[in-house]
Amino acid sequence: MILYKNSQCQSWDCLLMCPETPTMTLRLFQVASEEDAMNWFPQYALKLRPFYETLPLKAETVQPIVDCIRHHPDWSSAHIAVETGLRDCLKHNYVQSQINARDATGQTPLHLACERGDLACVKELLEESQARTDIRDRNGETPMHCASKQDSPTIIQTLCSRLCSGVNELNDNGETPLHVACRLGRVEAVKALLGGGAKCDVIGGTGYPIHSGMKYSEKGCVQEILKADLAQLQAEDALYGGTPLHWAKTAEMCRLLLDHGCAINYLSKTGESALHILAKKGRFEAAMVLLTHGANANLKGQDGNTALHLAMKMDHMELIKALIVFGADVEIHNDLGETPGLIAARTSKVVIPHRSRTNGCCDRLAGFEDMMFMGAAISAMSGGRSQVDGGIKRKLDRLLCLDGGGIKGLVLIQVLIALEREAGRPIIELFDWVAGTSTGGILALAIIHGKSMEYLRCFYFRMKEHVFKGSRPYESAPLEDFLKKEFGENTKMTDVRYPRVMVTSVLADRHPGELHIFRNYDPPSVHREPPYTTTETFKALTIPQEQLVWRAARSSGAAPTYFRPMGRFLDGGLLANNPTLDAMSEIHQYNKALKAEGLEKDVKKLGVVISLGTGKPPQVAVSSVDVFRPSNPLELAKSFVGAKELGKMLVDCCTDSDGCAVDRAGAWCEMIDTIYHRLSPQLSQEVMLDEVSDAILVDMLWETQMYLYEKREILQSVAKLLRND
Repeated sequence: MILYKNSQCQSWDCLLMCPETPTMTLRLFQVASEEDAMNWFPQYALKLRPFYETLPLKAETVQPIVDCIRHHPDWSSAHIAVETGLRDCLKHNYVQSQINARDATGQTPLHLACERGDLACVKELLEESQARTDIRDRNGETPMHCASKQDSPTIIQTLCSRLCSGVNELNDNGETPLHVACRLGRVEAVKALLGGGAKCDVIGGTGYPIHSGMKYSEKGCVQEILKADLAQLQAEDALYGGTPLHWAKTAEMCRLLLDHGCAINYLSKTGESALHILAKKGRFEAAMVLLTHGANANLKGQDGNTALHLAMKMDHMELIKALIVFGADVEIHNDLGETPGLIAARTSKVVIPHRSRTNGCCDRLAGFEDMMFMGAAISAMSGGRSQVDGGIKRKLDRLLCLDGGGIKGLVLIQVLIALEREAGRPIIELFDWVAGTSTGGILALAIIHGKSMEYLRCFYFRMKEHVFKGSRPYESAPLEDFLKKEFGENTKMTDVRYPRVMVTSVLADRHPGELHIFRNYDPPSVHREPPYTTTETFKALTIPQEQLVWRAARSSGAAPTYFRPMGRFLDGGLLANNPTLDAMSEIHQYNKALKAEGLEKDVKKLGVVISLGTGKPPQVAVSSVDVFRPSNPLELAKSFVGAKELGKMLVDCCTDSDGCAVDRAGAWCEMIDTIYHRLSPQLSQEVMLDEVSDAILVDMLWETQMYLYEKREILQSVAKLLRND
């Protein structure tokens, strides 16, 4: 190496002359002042020596080394060898003396190799050079902390094989390598650390590693920690005493913890549940997951506030509606004597002087008055439950009919919750017959098996996330798995005999299709023998004593284009989306059969029919339903539009559960002196059968609850009627 004063350019040049290339000299640097040259030259001479004594240097090899010397003057030759990947130079005696040298940040060459993810260099430093693994940089980080920042499990495994003490060491930020990996979402690093002896229960500056994973929504990391130590579900952080659920920000992370069985209503040391925190942050989707998994909407936390108090202060309308729909009380007082309604009146930016109606539809914009209406609706329907009848024999039968409608079955559930609260008894005690189609059929079966309405509301919200995935037609397996889990794989229809249930479906192995009813009782046999025997044309059907409940539910809900048929069965909505008339006919035939068999004493008159719908969509204008043979492109377009509108109209007419079906049922009941009530809210927008948006569904339930408040006198009358027979 030569320091050369270039008189022509008035500069100082540092040159490297290589014996292998005598005709070529490499210029390492060029500076203007002698002082700079004298400062730089010794560094270059010292740091470059191990490289040119070990390797035949060329211009392309020297350049990275020179760049390191220039940009990192605090680096030793060992640091440079790691950075440039020149591992052979690590064996040079001078470099060996610098194996544990630190740069200005306190990092050793091993830190640098781990940070770069260079496994070969790490092995060279550990095996050949005996590099230390316990040295900390100025942030208190060991080489293991650096390795955990990369998804390089082999480096972590190599360090752990050396019995590295840094695997559970805290850096100055209160983080172990496991904390760091969870914060950065390094799933493979987390696996390697856990396999190498890292502990999940080392508390850091803010909490345990699982809290870091939850804070940054790193699902994979949290899953690995829960696999290693399920007790981390209830680990309390150091700052607030909150569990991992308190740190959840997204719906996905909430579901992950809830699926593992975490405590949903746990209060932190600051007196907050996870729902309180999500309400303060306005995280609607995550809050919905908690509500649909049974979070207590009226749980009091810090200063006696419920989640609704906090949502009112944030003026988050979607979340406010969701909380109220799930039973939050607008009249509950906090420690300052404030109710959510009072906070809404003081802080809400969206206030409507009068609830407006447009074409019979409830205005979807909610304000203070809507909240008060809703609060009144909830409180008015919160009567205590009375005792079971204790074997009182009733003179009149009561029939509940539930329409089809896919996810709009939530409307049915909301109405049943209101009816149940008003009557003070569970639905199963209020009816002798329950009939349902499609989603109504699933609910009918759930009712007779003792499922609570609040549970079913949560169940529907959870089920849609798994069932309506991808595009139509959806995979049947998720729906079938849910039904098997709820009803049992081997539960028979006749395992529960009372109330009597009928679930409609369509036999599609014949043309025209034929209505089939799944029952938990022997079918009436007056007019014709039921098709439970094999004929020359058709195979026999399974008798009620052998029919599986989950298969009946699946058969009734096999909506064409949404799900594949269930064997020979299609959705009952094709023939009886409103099952009222079919159910009444069935009861009539059942009683007629009893009389024919001389069992007049067992015949009971049908006294009350309650028909529940899944909501009426708004009527909209149709441009054309004219379908004709086009003679030009314009007529082709018109014909296409007409065909599309006509097709939709035909489907809607076939599956219509309001209009004529309701009028006929009402007239039928009037003729036989039977009390008939129909409840089905008018919706402000059409809700699809496979809707998955929580916001849209909450709006639908909000409008249902407002409808119930408006119909509260009818609801009270129905409840009294059912309760007193």
